Amino acid sequence: MTRVTYDQLRSARWFAPDDLRSFGHRSRAMQMGYDHADWQGKPVIAIVNTWSDINQCHSHFRERAEEVKRGILQAGGFPVELPAISLSEPFVKPSTMLYRNLLAIETEELLRSHPIDGAVLMGGCDKTTPGLLMGAITMGLPCIYLPAGPMLRGNWKGQVLGSGSDSWKYWDERRAGKITEAQWMEIEGSIARSAGTCMVMGTAATMMGIAEGMGMTLPGASSIPAVDSNHQRMATQCGRRIVEMVWQDLTPAKLLTRKNFENAITVAMAEGCSTNAIIHLVAMSRRAGGECAVSLDDFDAFSRKVPVIANIRPSGQKYLMEDFYYAGGMRALMKTLADGGLLHLDAMTVTGRTVRDNLEGAEVYDTDVIRPLSNPIYREGALAVLRGNLAPDGCVIKPSACSPDLLKHSGPALVFDDYEAMKKAVDDPNLDVTKDHVLVLRNAGPQGGPGMPEWGMLPIPVKLVKQGVRDMMRISDARMSGTSYGACVLHVAPEAYVGGNLALVKTGDTITVDVPGRSIRLHVTDEELAKRRAAWQPLPRRFERGYGYMFTQHILQADTGCDFDYLETTFGAPVDEPAIY
Repeated sequence: MTRVTYDQLRSARWFAPDDLRSFGHRSRAMQMGYDHADWQGKPVIAIVNTWSDINQCHSHFRERAEEVKRGILQAGGFPVELPAISLSEPFVKPSTMLYRNLLAIETEELLRSHPIDGAVLMGGCDKTTPGLLMGAITMGLPCIYLPAGPMLRGNWKGQVLGSGSDSWKYWDERRAGKITEAQWMEIEGSIARSAGTCMVMGTAATMMGIAEGMGMTLPGASSIPAVDSNHQRMATQCGRRIVEMVWQDLTPAKLLTRKNFENAITVAMAEGCSTNAIIHLVAMSRRAGGECAVSLDDFDAFSRKVPVIANIRPSGQKYLMEDFYYAGGMRALMKTLADGGLLHLDAMTVTGRTVRDNLEGAEVYDTDVIRPLSNPIYREGALAVLRGNLAPDGCVIKPSACSPDLLKHSGPALVFDDYEAMKKAVDDPNLDVTKDHVLVLRNAGPQGGPGMPEWGMLPIPVKLVKQGVRDMMRISDARMSGTSYGACVLHVAPEAYVGGNLALVKTGDTITVDVPGRSIRLHVTDEELAKRRAAWQPLPRRFERGYGYMFTQHILQADTGCDFDYLETTFGAPVDEPAIY
C-alpha cells in the first residue's frame, strides 16, 4: 500500500517551509502552548465534532473527542478539534434537513481551509452522518466516521420504550382517552435515559449502519450503545486508525466504489431502514460521482431481493438497538447477509481490509433479534419506490412498518395545503373522514416545507383514533421520522410547491396505492389535470435573503437526494488547494 512522507502531507505546506508565512503559523501554534515536537513530522488530524449543549444525541461527545485525541497521540499524530454545526433533530426548526447541506459545506471547507491531513468525523443525530460524509467525500482527505451510538432502552412500569415509536403510539392512546396526563408525564421522563441517538431503527441508527455498510467505520462501531465502555475504546481506536490512514493515503476516492454503495443499500434494507435512507444515500453517492451514484430504482431493486432481518422497532415489534448490539450487532447482521451471498465481500473499508476480512469471526447470538435469511420479519426490503401520475419522479413507502391491508388501497383524498390546517382538522371530532380516506399533505417538500420537514406521518384523525383506527393511507411530499410507522407515502416528486401533480389533487379525488405493483395513481384524466394546471397559482417565495434564499435557489428534489446543484461533484473535481502566502 502507498506510504506518503511528511513533506507530502498537506499540513507540511503550513508548517515546514523556512519563510515568514510559516513562521507565523508556527509562532501562533506556540501561542497556544504547542511546540515543534507537537507537529513536526506528524500528520495533523481534524476531529470534526458536532457536539453542542442542545444536542441530546451527542451529549457524550466532549468526552469522546478527548478519547479520539488519545488515540491520535498514541499513533503519532497531532489532533486538532474543529467544532461544526450540531443539527439536533428535536430542536432545530423548521427541519434539520434545511441545514444538512450547510453541515456538508462546513465540513468540506473546514478541512480544506486548515492544515489538515485526515479527519475523524463525529456524528450520529440524523442529518450529521450524511452531512459529515458528504463534505468529507467531496474534500477527499482520509477520513473515518465515529458514530454516536444509540441510547439505552426506555422503561415505563416494566414496559420497554423506544424513542419516537412509542411517543407516537402513546400519544394516540392519550388522544383516545386511554392514558391520563399523569401517565403521559411519566412516559415523558422514562423514554430517553442516556446520551445517544434514538434506540429504535430510526434515521440515526439507519444512517450509522449505512456508514458501516459503506466501509466508513471501524467494524461493529455503528451499533455500540453510546454509554457502553466499548464506545470509549472505539473512539480511541478511530484516533489511532486515522493516523495510519493518512500515511497510507487511503482517501475516499481510493476506498469507495459502486460496491460500497450497493453494500450500504443492502444493509439498509436488512436493518429495516428509515425512509430517509434513500435521500441521504443518494446524495452521498452522487458526491462520490461516476459509477458510485445510486438511484431510487437501485433501492427498489435491492428491496425485492433483500429481506428485513433486524427485528428492531418500528419494523419489528419487540427489540431495540441495545438488544441488537447484544445479539452481535452490525457485524453479525452483515455476516448473515454475506453468508447469503448478498454483499460484495471484496469491497475495501477504512480498516485497509476488505469486508470479508472484517467479518471474520462474527456470529449471531440471538436469532430472534437478528433473524436468519430463512426466517425474516419481512421477506422484501424495508422500502418500496412507487411511481405514477401522482409521483412521476417517484415516492417512497416503508411497507415493513405499515398495516398489511393497506399495501393495496383505494380511497377518496382529503387534502391539506399546510401543516397547520391539517393539525387543526385532525383534532376536530366532527371531521368528515373515514378510515378509507387518503390523507394528503402538500407543500411540505424541499422547497415548500421549507427543508422537507418530518411531517409525513400525518396524525390519524381523533375521530378515528377513538374508534380504534391506528393506521390509514397518508400521502405527502414531506419526509417522516425513521422512528415512525404506518402507511405513509412520502417524498412525492416533484413536490407540490414547484407544481408537481400533488398540487392538483382535490378533496374527493380517488387515489390508488399498490405497493406490490409499485404504483400510485390519481384517478383524474389527463385533460382534467391540464385544466387544473392552467388554473394553478404558485405560492409566494419562502425566503428573500440569507441562507434560506440560497437554499431555495439551489436545492434539488427528493429523488436526486436534495443536495445543492452546485455541490454535486465527482472524485478529482477541480477544487484547488488554498494558496498560502
